[in-house]
Amino acid sequence: MFITFEGPEGSGKTTHAQLLKEFLKTRGLAVDLTREPGGTPIGENIREILLDPSHSQMNDKTELLLYEAARAQHVAERIEPALAAGKIVICDRFADATTVYQGVARGLGLGIVKKLNSFATGKISPDLTFIMDISTEEGLKKARDSSQAKWNQESGDRIEQENNSFHEKVRKNYRKLAADNPDRCFLLELTKPIETIQAEIQTITLQELKKIED
Repeated sequence: MFITFEGPEGSGKTTHAQLLKEFLKTRGLAVDLTREPGGTPIGENIREILLDPSHSQMNDKTELLLYEAARAQHVAERIEPALAAGKIVICDRFADATTVYQGVARGLGLGIVKKLNSFATGKISPDLTFIMDISTEEGLKKARDSSQAKWNQESGDRIEQENNSFHEKVRKNYRKLAADNPDRCFLLELTKPIETIQAEIQTITLQELKKIED
C-alpha cells in the first residue's frame, strides 16, 4: 500500500506521517517512511538545491524538472523496491505536490505536469492520500519557524519565501484536489487536537488496508 501526505507549508504532514508509521509498526506491519523531494542520496542533494534561499533566481521550468528528477530516482531506488517487498510506503509529498505547486501555483499547466509526473513515476500512484489543511498565515508561520535552524532566515526556505498569494493558490488547489478525488483523498483540517486528527488518520488507514486485503 502506498500512502501519501500532502498539504500547504506548515500543515503537519511530516508529524502525522511519522505518527502513522509508528502506529502501523505497533501492529506488526513493515513500513517505509520517506519524503519528497529526497528519499535517496541523489534526491536529498536535489532537495538542497531546490530549497536553498540563495537560489532565488531559479527558473520555474528548472524547478519543475528538478522535482521530477528527484522523483524518478526516488521511485526507482526506494518506492518501487519497498512496495515490491510488501511494505507499506508512507511518503511526505509526492506527485500531487508538483501538480499543485508547479502546475497551478507556478502556472506551468496541468498538461505538462501530468506528462512529467507519469514519466517520473512509471505511473505509480498513491492508494491513499491525506491532505492536511491549515490557514496560509498559520501554516507559513509554523513552517518558517521550523526552517530558521536550517537556513538561518526568518522567511524560511526558498518555497516558503513565496508571497501569500502563491501559498493561497496552493491551499485552494489542494482543497480542490481533495474534492475531485474523493475515493483516494481525505481532507483533514487542522482545527482539532493532534491526537484527534491522528486517530482519524489511523482509522481511515485501517479501513483502506482492509479493503485491499479483502
